[in-house]
Amino acid sequence: MANDSQTVRRTVQFKFTLPTANSSHLASLLKSAAPFYEAFGGRRMRLLQNVDDPARFVHEIEYETHEVIELNRQRVASDPRMQAYLQTWRSLLPGSIEIDVYQEIE
Repeated sequence: MANDSQTVRRTVQFKFTLPTANSSHLASLLKSAAPFYEAFGGRRMRLLQNVDDPARFVHEIEYETHEVIELNRQRVASDPRMQAYLQTWRSLLPGSIEIDVYQEIE
């Protein structure tokens, strides 16, 4: 199928607040998770800290994936690896996490 070889680029943003502004533990965890991101097509990852509210963070992941997979994100969300990853996030962060998915407009 011709559509199977087409890819799409997306950016996911995880927005959250930590109990303290110390991000060293989180930064090391995210670096160690790089192989996981790459397995899902991750191209670029970064952790941003709000300069006006240092306990507020945005973790950005830019990835490419097959268009067919992107169209069925629910199936990807039910993947055991993804569930384990999300559970790790929930255990680290006491508050809510906002998750947004963006596409670049060309």
